[in-house]
Amino acid sequence: MSLSHTAAEYMLSDALLPDPGGSRAKGLRLELPSDRLLKFVTVGLPLFLVSLAFAREFSAGSQISCFSPTNFTGKQSAYVDTACWDSLLHHGFDTEGHAVTKSLWALKVFPYSLLVVAVLMYLPYLLWRYAAAPALHSDLLFIIDELDKSYNRSVRLVQHMRKVQQASAEPERFWEEYERARRERYFEFPLLERYLTCKQHAHSLVFIYILRNLLLLLFLAATCLYLVFLHLNIFFQDEFSCSIKTGLLQEEPHIPPLIPCKLVFFSVFQLISLSVGGVYVLLMPVVIYNALQLCQWDKGLLSVYEMLPAFDLLSRKMLTCPVNDLNVILLFLRANISELISFSRLNAVSALREATANKEDIDTVVDFMTLLAGLETTKPKP
Repeated sequence: MSLSHTAAEYMLSDALLPDPGGSRAKGLRLELPSDRLLKFVTVGLPLFLVSLAFAREFSAGSQISCFSPTNFTGKQSAYVDTACWDSLLHHGFDTEGHAVTKSLWALKVFPYSLLVVAVLMYLPYLLWRYAAAPALHSDLLFIIDELDKSYNRSVRLVQHMRKVQQASAEPERFWEEYERARRERYFEFPLLERYLTCKQHAHSLVFIYILRNLLLLLFLAATCLYLVFLHLNIFFQDEFSCSIKTGLLQEEPHIPPLIPCKLVFFSVFQLISLSVGGVYVLLMPVVIYNALQLCQWDKGLLSVYEMLPAFDLLSRKMLTCPVNDLNVILLFLRANISELISFSRLNAVSALREATANKEDIDTVVDFMTLLAGLETTKPKP
């Protein structure tokens, strides 16, 4: 018997979770993988394309090429290019022959508008980081720590039960006390469960998360509409007629009224706008999916932790409307599953319970540990 007792002691001691080696605060992820991908693409793509546009501008030199008259000198031609680039006004005629002017300044400010787009896409991330991340960080630290501690409490409870059972002179009396303790819920540690229940009635995190996705969706749609406006009004006109007969040159007879010019960078801006618009349109369903995740519970994580004596949110049907802070916390617990050391062990216990013939005898991890420790072999059968 001493050999079996020693083996049970070693088995129970190995079942305890080790203390985390370092601080969990540094390893917690406060962004979901899909949100991190959205931030990287929505902010990084316009910055990358703008850098390419500026690199081409600095390397290619002039962004405009005007066809000056042949009698113009080199300095006069350079002046024409500079003046037309500064004005960017297209002088033409409508269907009735009236002179009209059309500003092409949106092409000049297009790279800078993409910088504004990148800043706007970063604003939802800043909102989440400073308005929700600190509270979420505290919640995750407490819940992860309590989940692992609840598992360790269950194992230590079995260790204590084993010592009491060995010292008991009346085994039948021991099992009567055990069954009464289970009926009266003495094995439960209700702090975690009550904390999570309170989070069901809080809505600050879910409000900020939905607001973050709505802002991101709004900025994506506004950017796409802006690019559509540019394409419909400007991005199909790479040639325009420029007039330099202003100021001192207004009365010069040798200067033609209109000088044809061509935008050198036009195709590059078209490619950049199509790339940004196409990617942003594809990202809109991802943003909508992230928001719709809050419409259903992630019951996979909760069902595994139902093995803890202090955790029965599902069995007592305490999960109501999923749009609350608890559902947001569950999503981030799933993203930080590597920090939950107890999850893998409880997941294995749940799988073994499903494979056990008399699985009605295994309700919690305490039952499973008593079975492994050999206490169930001496339990009197009803």
